Amino acid sequence: MAWEEVEMDLKRIHNVYFIGIGGIGMSALARYFKFVGKQVAGYDKTETPLTEELSGLGVAIHYDDDISAVGEGFKNQENTLVVYTPAVPLEHSEYQYFLAQGFEIKKRSEVLGLITKDSFCLAVAGTHGKTTTTSILAHLLKESGAAFTGFLGGISEDFNSNFVFEGTDFSVVEADEFDRSFLRLFPNVACITSMDADHLDIYGNPEELQKSFLEFADKIPSDGALFVRKGLPLKGITYGIEDGADYCITHLRIENGTYVFDLVTPETVLTNVMFNKPGRHNLLNGLVAFAMATRAGLPLEKLASALATFKGVQRRFSYKIKTEKFVFIDDYAHHPTEINAVYDAVAEMHPGKKTLAVFQPHLFSRTRDFADAFAQSLSRFDSVLLLDIYPAREKPIEGVTAEWLLGKITNPKRKIIEKSKLLDEIKRQNPEVLITMGAGDIGLEVSKITKELQDAY
Repeated sequence: MAWEEVEMDLKRIHNVYFIGIGGIGMSALARYFKFVGKQVAGYDKTETPLTEELSGLGVAIHYDDDISAVGEGFKNQENTLVVYTPAVPLEHSEYQYFLAQGFEIKKRSEVLGLITKDSFCLAVAGTHGKTTTTSILAHLLKESGAAFTGFLGGISEDFNSNFVFEGTDFSVVEADEFDRSFLRLFPNVACITSMDADHLDIYGNPEELQKSFLEFADKIPSDGALFVRKGLPLKGITYGIEDGADYCITHLRIENGTYVFDLVTPETVLTNVMFNKPGRHNLLNGLVAFAMATRAGLPLEKLASALATFKGVQRRFSYKIKTEKFVFIDDYAHHPTEINAVYDAVAEMHPGKKTLAVFQPHLFSRTRDFADAFAQSLSRFDSVLLLDIYPAREKPIEGVTAEWLLGKITNPKRKIIEKSKLLDEIKRQNPEVLITMGAGDIGLEVSKITKELQDAY
């Protein structure tokens, strides 16, 4: 990253104000600006562990949409940058105030592009796997001695943060397809993990989403590299498992709960490579992170050995309790494909165990668009508990409810559950493997469940 160039672009900016500062991507940017010495403040509608950590760093945060709560120093449009997330409604009064007063207002993705444009940018795109792949990539670079800055879409268990600063030669970012945000980045090396239909509230149909990914792929310079999961309708360097891809995992087996395999590259074969995160979807994430890291000119042997020490990402197939009698796994899965991946990983690592899935649907539009696929994926578990739909940025859609989705699930062991009754129901069902899934506020229930159940097992 050409640090002086970034500072030149932002030279007159002393204050950075975030509308929606508690989001995982926004909070990483807030940490970055605090790190480089800017005054940082922001609004969010809910206090969370992320906002509490930012407050601990000296970031002023308030939780009411009230312009009078914004510090006076942030009301000077000459030296204040306002950053917002598309998840914030445009009628938000603070957003409208800054807009009317002529402040420089940018989306999170624009600012991320500005910060990383002069570095060697490694960008991870795809409808699934972005956060895990980005976190693995950051871990590989760190363990191999690379100087990089990382903006992660989750809390890495290796760094205990969603922001990593180890230098400025490289940048590691998620290339988010939501709202076409990834088209504002300037990647040198990128990957596309998947192009399953999603965000149809933005794109309207899967074809428009695919066009957006093609446009992203076209942003890679001629001396760069694009890695794509084998089978996707894109030109690029392929990766896969036992499928003859350019970067390919072969001789895959499980030893003591760990994947062991050979890693075939276009130039060589690395034998007996290890990776500890369950699920073949995670194994693919590790493979493409390795492939991307090779373009940073790092030793292959160091990169391969670093795969074995990756700890994981919070809420990505995270073991909260793991004993002989009981396993509790928490995951961010909020799309049918992701739910299927979680089920497959559970079945592979804990075969024959009685499963209970607790799922919080995320967004009314996503629930509507993929209701049948959600029902099919959830029906694979032995028992299902559904929480109410988490609305996020949306208003309710008539007829789209948790009860409506429940009616489509074919498994007879299914029911709607309130958060207040969740623990009692889990205890009553007494599963061997408990899985919580969703991208809403279900994550806030995980610590309560863990605390209550860990002593019992």
